[in-house]
Amino acid sequence: MRFYAALHLLAGIAFCLTARAHDPAHHHAAEAAAPASAKVALSDAPLLDASGKRVRLAQAIGARIAVVNFIYTSCTTVCPVSSATFQQLQQKLGPRLGKDVVLVSITVDPLRDTPQRLREYAGRYEAREGWVWLTGAKPDVERALKGFGVYTANFEDHPAMVLVGDAGAGKWTRFFGFPSVDELLARIDTTHVARKE
Repeated sequence: MRFYAALHLLAGIAFCLTARAHDPAHHHAAEAAAPASAKVALSDAPLLDASGKRVRLAQAIGARIAVVNFIYTSCTTVCPVSSATFQQLQQKLGPRLGKDVVLVSITVDPLRDTPQRLREYAGRYEAREGWVWLTGAKPDVERALKGFGVYTANFEDHPAMVLVGDAGAGKWTRFFGFPSVDELLARIDTTHVARKE
């Protein structure tokens, strides 16, 4: 499993390096930009998790700090890189995963990404409890994506992006590109501290 995830990570990095060398537009997307505060409106539309259970975003996140990314299972470029980063992040979080912090991966291709496909994809990255995978009816998923500011008409053009937030306080930070595990951990800790202030 780890070999498969590492292979996907290397393929994604190779893609980014090639794109960077040939296309200035991809150069911007291949690197993580400075994080910025984000306005997020959590959709109340019903979604499906990888087990097929109906769930709403607020329910999936609960009172935990959420780290959210956007993927599709047939992607061979940026999505495996983002998923591999989440795999490393779940290792670093240890017992905090699922208790204080929840990882949420939302498909941008709900027509193909059934709960079963998400479950199989999650297995490639050794996803544990506390890493939630969401799909659903296309209109419902689109509402969720619009609430995070990541919707695109063509799912293959979706931006590489990660959000870290406190849904209860309505405070979110948006990372464009590929933030490192350390950057995400630092933002999680900052968000946690802000809750106590």
